[in-house]
Amino acid sequence: MSNSFFQLPDELVLTTLAQAFPCRDSQIRALATLVYPRAAPCQNIVLHGTEATGKSAMTAALLDTLQPLDGQTDDNASLRFAIVNSTECITSRHLFESVISKVADALRWDGAPSRCETASQLTVALSKMLKYTPRPDGFRFVLVFDGIDHQREAPPTLLPALARLSEIIPCMTTIFIVTSPPANFLRTSFVPHIHFPNYTKPEFVAILAATDPPATLPGTTPEGTTDLWARFTAAVHDALARAASRTLPAFRHACAALWPRFTAPVVAGTHGAREFSKLLIAARVHFQEEKLLDPGIVAVPPSQPPTTTNTTITNGVAAANHPPKLQPLPLQQKVSSSVQHAPDLAALLPTTARLLLLAAYLASHNATKHDLVLFSTHHHGRRRRRGGLSVGSMGGRGRGGGANKHRKIARKLLGAHAFVLERMLAIFAAVRSEWDAKSRAGMAGGGEAIDADIGMAIATLASLRLLVRVGGAAGNGDPLDRGGKWRVNVGWEVVRGLGRSMGVEVEEWLIE
Repeated sequence: MSNSFFQLPDELVLTTLAQAFPCRDSQIRALATLVYPRAAPCQNIVLHGTEATGKSAMTAALLDTLQPLDGQTDDNASLRFAIVNSTECITSRHLFESVISKVADALRWDGAPSRCETASQLTVALSKMLKYTPRPDGFRFVLVFDGIDHQREAPPTLLPALARLSEIIPCMTTIFIVTSPPANFLRTSFVPHIHFPNYTKPEFVAILAATDPPATLPGTTPEGTTDLWARFTAAVHDALARAASRTLPAFRHACAALWPRFTAPVVAGTHGAREFSKLLIAARVHFQEEKLLDPGIVAVPPSQPPTTTNTTITNGVAAANHPPKLQPLPLQQKVSSSVQHAPDLAALLPTTARLLLLAAYLASHNATKHDLVLFSTHHHGRRRRRGGLSVGSMGGRGRGGGANKHRKIARKLLGAHAFVLERMLAIFAAVRSEWDAKSRAGMAGGGEAIDADIGMAIATLASLRLLVRVGGAAGNGDPLDRGGKWRVNVGWEVVRGLGRSMGVEVEEWLIE
């Protein structure tokens, strides 16, 4: 061993790993300190974090880099490791036998037992290979259980038993890679935990800028293309990260699928690389839907021209390699094309979610003072829908006695207004029975039962960003707070089609 009692791995090794795994420098240094034989090796380590945060890949790369540091290639190396993917093991016996096989391969051990059915047999087999076999001073073996929390048919004592292996075999370190570890799930104390948080927006942009730089666009400089790529990835994160691209692989796929369409005007020469706002407006239809992010085998409808920017190719890989040619289309054809490819919410959403979305649209586009006229049955015995109110009836006569000729713009053309969640729920409760009766009548008495879990329906609409929380409390606090303000995030065409699918004419419930 070295004369120094405590020695960290070579700084060049850690720097190289930090460049290969951006934004994970602290996790790399912490794990290297806890597994390196000459640093501060410990018995058990827990690595936890959400999906696709680099836990497994970084651990494998770090152990593979630390293994040959002594310059030895025989069995006397000071660090050896084995990684067992627990999700590939069907039963506990399959897991135990996989562990013995991986450890024997890492140590080049001959004569490993063929059967191992219990944790006791696993302990005996590992003790023969690691504890009772002479090893050099400072030898360390690292056993990694990847995804052990997803092990099938796992008894409650499996994880505590695996955590006791390092107590019986002093030269072994056990690493547990999990998603969300419960409190004291190893039934032992003093277990270091290393958290792998999800990437933030600046980290997403930095990772893609460092690992996936795009090719230089024609007519631009490499610096201009890099700057456009950074602004483009930030826009993709704002539009799709929370709904469809929450992980790094999904975000990378989204950027690869949208980049050829976003830069098509630059390639065609109609826009410059510095005109980011114009490029974003030209490609906004691709940022508003997630069809490009879902590869499929559905062909393009033959009624649309195959060489336009509005052509939707469902195979994301083919679309990324062959960007379409840019040809101008009439405005009416563009609108009809985008409406035709809009997702059918009537087929995707359950009845409760559809009713809540319609109630949210009415709450956003009707004034609060008209709620009693539209939805109350106290004075009239029935709901008046339009309530007999219009722009002319509300205007009355002017100050001079003549008719007021001032014309107001329809509220549905002015955009959605914020509303309180309690008001939307009140509208939902008022119109629920009448609208559901219409849907049952339209289905010839069959009827679909309404799901009573309204909170789940609101959470579904919020996760799909059909309902957006606004105000200073957006993103904080209880999302089902009845005093929170929300805004509907769908247009008139979508709501009208959604209402007609249930036999409801939404226009009858709007006051112009």
